[in-house]
Parts: sequence; structure tokens; C-alpha cells
Amino acid sequence: MPLKLIVGLGNPGGDYSKTRHNAGFWFCERLSARLGVGFSNEARFHGRLAHARDARLWLLMPQVFMNRSGMSVGALARFHRIEPAEILVVHDELDIPPGQLRLKFGGGLGGHNGLKDISAHLGTQDYWRLRIGIGHPGDRNEVVNYVLKPPRREESGEIEAALERALELWPLIEQADWNAAMQRANVRPATPKSSKEAPA
Repeated sequence: MPLKLIVGLGNPGGDYSKTRHNAGFWFCERLSARLGVGFSNEARFHGRLAHARDARLWLLMPQVFMNRSGMSVGALARFHRIEPAEILVVHDELDIPPGQLRLKFGGGLGGHNGLKDISAHLGTQDYWRLRIGIGHPGDRNEVVNYVLKPPRREESGEIEAALERALELWPLIEQADWNAAMQRANVRPATPKSSKEAPA
């Protein structure tokens, strides 16, 4: 089933634009540039919206806080009669190291407040997710502080590389070739071997 809606998750406003929690926004901004479409504010959908007419595709960045993202997604999906299976949500993922991606359909929400609210508004967890790894602080009590801060310099390069790999998946996603897209997305990037490492 082809996509009709890509949702990038984040928090609105300049104070949050560079924080880890906004990785979904970063992807949508890059994809819109690739498709040559611009965003405009749409109050009735509580978000910034772009329309790739040739692809019959909507790009949405909710302009409500993360834990209310479903209000925006639900309003747009209902208005345009978009089924959950025709939606891809792009979001940051604590349980994946920086530089890695995972693409999946449905499944658990991993404690992500944006996904929780979207699932509540759609009435299902059966939609596509592209998870962009940001790593975990190691202490669950530090999670909120961690996601609301910018990544460290070395992490920024890894996340940027993952976003580029995500954009490379677009032709497969556009064609709804989900198996091929998952195979490419879910492979861990190769790490260079040390020159001192003994041959196997």
C-alpha cells in the first residue's frame, strides 16, 4: 500500500529545533527539500504541511508539543481519509545508537509519547515507523533532559549520516517496496576495523 502521509515528530519553536527529540522534523525538512516542496502553516491541522502533488503525498510536522502529536495527525488523516497503514511516522529512538535506523510496521511504542498520542487518535498502532537512533543516556531518570538537548558533536555526525541513509530509502518507500526498504534501513552501518586487529 503506497504512502499518503509522512509525519516528522518534534517540538515546535526555536528552543527545541536542535534537540535530539526533533530528529523527525530534521528528516521531513530534508525530504521536502529533495522533493522541491515547501511547508506552510495549517491551523486546522495544528501543523506545518507540504504537499508533493505528483506523488499525492503529504508531509506533516505537528506544531503542538510531542505528547499531543496525535491531534495533528488525526485531524489530517480524517480530513483526507488516510488509513493508518498509509502513514509513516519518523521519530527519534532512544534504544538505537546514533547513526542507525530501523523501519518497521506496527509493534510496541517504546514509551515514546508522540507515538502513544498518535496511536490513541488513530485507534491503532498499525502504521509505519522510521526510527532514527539517538542513543540512551544510560539512566532513565535522565531521559527527558537528554532528548531535550542537542546531540554532542560526534553524535551529530552520526545522526546526519543516518538521515542521509534515510533519504536514500525514499525511492523504495515511494514505490511501497517495504521489504527492500527494511532490509536496507535495518542493516547496521559497517564500522572500520582497527589496523592493529589480527586477521580472522
